[in-house]
Amino acid sequence: MTGPAHSTPAGTGSLLEVEDVSVTFTLRTAPLTRAKRLTAVNHVTFDIDRGETLGLVGESGSGKSTTGRAILRLVPISSGSVRLDGTEVSSLPRTQLRQWRRRMQMIFQDPYSSLDPSMQVGDSIAEPLRVHEGLRGRRSVDRVLELLDRVGLARHHLRRYPYEFSGGQRQRLAIARAIALNPSLVVCDEAVSALDVSTQSQVINLLDDLRADYGMSYLFIAHDLAVVRHISERVAVMYLGHIVETGPTERIFQQPAHPYSRALLDASPVPDPVTQRTRHRTILPGDPPDPAHPPAGCPFAGRCPEVKEICHVELPAPVPVVTGGDVRCHLYGDSATPVPVAAADGRPDADPVGGQPALSRREH
Repeated sequence: MTGPAHSTPAGTGSLLEVEDVSVTFTLRTAPLTRAKRLTAVNHVTFDIDRGETLGLVGESGSGKSTTGRAILRLVPISSGSVRLDGTEVSSLPRTQLRQWRRRMQMIFQDPYSSLDPSMQVGDSIAEPLRVHEGLRGRRSVDRVLELLDRVGLARHHLRRYPYEFSGGQRQRLAIARAIALNPSLVVCDEAVSALDVSTQSQVINLLDDLRADYGMSYLFIAHDLAVVRHISERVAVMYLGHIVETGPTERIFQQPAHPYSRALLDASPVPDPVTQRTRHRTILPGDPPDPAHPPAGCPFAGRCPEVKEICHVELPAPVPVVTGGDVRCHLYGDSATPVPVAAADGRPDADPVGGQPALSRREH
């Protein structure tokens, strides 16, 4: 298969710039009642370099998937800016947006629902090639066969239907369709969470290989911290629509600065049952606030074990972390020096997610 036209080595400048993006939905629960406004994404800012993977983590309902869909214009952006290669895509008219679609693709959590059950998988993969590149006939079939081979499927799968494949195979089909147009950015929305552990490992390694070969960038949305640690260079932690911390992956996992980041790591199970029973864990009280009625000040103040009076009044501004990234928390002044997880846990050799990640890293 021909290599992507936009393939660029990692670390050569920003590909995606998301600045102050908010997404608000209007909810009407019953006729003649006053509509509620729910802010699912609240002034979110981050960037992704060429060839880089940014992991986006947080509890269910924190706004991760909405953020990914907003970047691709699958949900309307209420305010803010999304730039891909310096071009403002958040305000592109529909005719121009279609041209940019080929550079931004998405892999969904449920591959079965993202594939048309009435279409043979070869036709599903060929559809974007026909729409965007005008490929038909033998040229289209040859390209689809190359894509199937690249994701580890055989040519005899071409004329089968989605129900004839396992979950892992269906996700490989979804990946083949996502990379068909050689995109610059792929949003992976819980792309492996519905798979068993061994299949997860295979699909994650496939995504790693594709990024290395074709220079794509990933926004990798997930709740499995071991998977995020394996695949991401940087991590952004999201809570109630806000990005509360960003930084290099190992810094986030070894020296989390925000109390919510530490709580997420504490909630991750440890493979060793003895360590799991004896390790110190921060248990957060209650549930996240209703996003339709967000609290004043810091969104995490109502559950934070280190809350201060100002947290209930004022939203914290981003503070640089001396070991990389930034954090939004009133615990720090002009800069943040987080305490290593091992020191906080009282175990010199402690690892916040229990030794090695569930997925072993591979050398490319």
